[in-house]
Amino acid sequence: MARENLEISVGWIDAILDGLERMAVTRANYWAAFAFDLGMCLGLAAVAIYRSDMRPAPAVLTFGSGLLIFSLVEYGFHRWLFHGPEHAMERGHRRHHDSPLGIDSLPFFLPPLALVMLAGTFDEVLPLSYALLLTSGIAGGYFAYGQCHEWIHRSRFRHPLMRMWAARHHVHHHHPDRNFGVTSPLWDYVFGTRYVSRGSSGRR
Repeated sequence: MARENLEISVGWIDAILDGLERMAVTRANYWAAFAFDLGMCLGLAAVAIYRSDMRPAPAVLTFGSGLLIFSLVEYGFHRWLFHGPEHAMERGHRRHHDSPLGIDSLPFFLPPLALVMLAGTFDEVLPLSYALLLTSGIAGGYFAYGQCHEWIHRSRFRHPLMRMWAARHHVHHHHPDRNFGVTSPLWDYVFGTRYVSRGSSGRR
């Protein structure tokens, strides 16, 4: 009986995950995610600023810290989850490698839920306004990541620096164990996963 109950529970979980995977590739989910991600960044920042209890320099540093934190989260998720053992996130990312121009994002309601929980956690150790602004920086980093990833795959840049920036991610699609950072190469330098061509160093 217990085994049958466990199988039923696992079946429901699989059905939910399958449904979320199907939602993730719809255009409606893409636009809902765009609106919610941008809204969380701007909304959290607006509330923090409205409270009028922050000084400019610490406020800017707090928001910048949120962006930096997300850049590490971006790297970690991409390297160890998206290219890790098989599960829903890995399967979704594998679809992206197979079809880079396809629509694929997290279910629109998951990042806002995670951000609300983060803000509550930060509020335990920071004044509320700074907790909200730090979370806003993380939300801004996540929004920037989504848009940058989209631009890289759908745009042809003319400026040499932009072409170089986009090329780093295109290299990742040919060498999936390198260049995990999308918005920034910072953590690839830190963790030694930056792609180096054989012609320039004799090794990858």
